Amino acid sequence: MADLVLYVGNKNYSSWSFRPWIAMTAAGVPFTDRVIPFDFPAGNPAFRTVSPTGCVPVLHHGEVRVWESLAIIEYAAELFPQAGIWPADRAARAEARSISMEMLAGFRALRSACPMNIRRKRRAIDLPEGVTKDVARIETLWKEALARSGGPFLYGAFSAADAMYAPVVNRLEVYCLTEDPVALGYMERIKAHPAWRK
Repeated sequence: MADLVLYVGNKNYSSWSFRPWIAMTAAGVPFTDRVIPFDFPAGNPAFRTVSPTGCVPVLHHGEVRVWESLAIIEYAAELFPQAGIWPADRAARAEARSISMEMLAGFRALRSACPMNIRRKRRAIDLPEGVTKDVARIETLWKEALARSGGPFLYGAFSAADAMYAPVVNRLEVYCLTEDPVALGYMERIKAHPAWRK
């Protein structure tokens, strides 16, 4: 099997790069990550040399190119079905995929107002309209999933759904966006995971 090479931006700031990186790292998928720093106002021109969209992340597997975070995660899950990237239970897997797609398509107010920055010091900001609604929906998603699975992560073991929401863990922490005890407990468990620490 050809080696997997994941091209990413800086994982401290690039939420879309961070998602497949932490999913594959947590699952023990063997891959090499290559960081292409942004470094330019309109993105790094080097992105075009590895990605058909001129954006990262992108996964290279021999001649295969896979771009977009969730597509990369799905591809890795197909290559390594025993890695547990998605929940084993079909109903839980369907829900995990649904909330992952909701992360992909939604929460625009939160993402726009509160960029991911793992190195940011904790400090609240004035929030534009829509952020509070986004945070409330995320709290609800997390509480419902944790109640059904029993934790410690959204569907028991760490899965792709946790990877898709990992940048939100950072946002909720560093912008002081939640006081919900269930959400805070989940965030602490994510931050203690070896893949996050790495």
